[in-house]
Amino acid sequence: MTSSTTSPSDSALHPRAGRRCHSVLNSLHSTHYFSPDVTREMAQLGITHPSAVNFAVRAAAMGPVGAGVVTAAFYNYKHELVAAHVPEVWNTAGPGEVIGARLRAVDATLRRVLGEEAVASAEMAEAAGLALRAAEACTRTARPLYSAHADLPVPDEPHLAYWHAATLLREHRGDGHLTVLLDAGLDGLEALVTHTATGKGIAPKWVFSTRGWNQQEWDAAEERLRGRGLLDGEGELTEDGVALRRDIEADTDRLDRAPYEHLGAAGVERLTELGTVFIGAALQAGAFPADLLGKG
Repeated sequence: MTSSTTSPSDSALHPRAGRRCHSVLNSLHSTHYFSPDVTREMAQLGITHPSAVNFAVRAAAMGPVGAGVVTAAFYNYKHELVAAHVPEVWNTAGPGEVIGARLRAVDATLRRVLGEEAVASAEMAEAAGLALRAAEACTRTARPLYSAHADLPVPDEPHLAYWHAATLLREHRGDGHLTVLLDAGLDGLEALVTHTATGKGIAPKWVFSTRGWNQQEWDAAEERLRGRGLLDGEGELTEDGVALRRDIEADTDRLDRAPYEHLGAAGVERLTELGTVFIGAALQAGAFPADLLGKG
């Protein structure tokens, strides 16, 4: 697998270049969360509840951890939902088994939504090399989910190596993002409510079905945010709310800048270009539910 020869000195990195690159990589990573291939592979291990599947596949890299660790690392899930499945899920299948099942599911998913030609393409190998190079500059300190996944071996096949690198970059940014949310004084549900209010977060129905919260708790979070002047009476962000979300993303960019500086401006641009083509194909193939994002 070849790697880019670009360097940080190619040209100045645009302040939002890393965020744009992360967006396409994270989208590609996330295809498997909605994939029937994951459901099938996990069912063969005896794990069938959607929440148990979700917690297991994402937490397995950390080992057979308890509910407290998962709640802390995932941030915006209701602890009671986590505790209903963790650590019991590890009695059904061990973390190593889950990691293997996840990778098989990712393989099947990417072949299905991208097509065999894209999976075997030179562009896929190029994207894998670029993403892995960016991940070289990720740091472990205070980043538990990134660090756990960084301990896993890089798969040999380029499309799986690309997904693995996308996962590393996703969890690296995500861990930093949680630090920023804590500093902003937003709890897990408040973070979801404000993100959804931007129009870019997941719709409330998906929050309720996947994160364990209910309408009453959502309404209470909105009331707390109104008390801080961040939401208006219609549930829309106020000027202060918009500014807070803008600052949260900017601070997250700052904490996540190293991988993209390491890759260099030209490399980031090329990785974003390649990733945009891949995620475009996945979207065309229906990789995500049509009603996933938005306020409805």
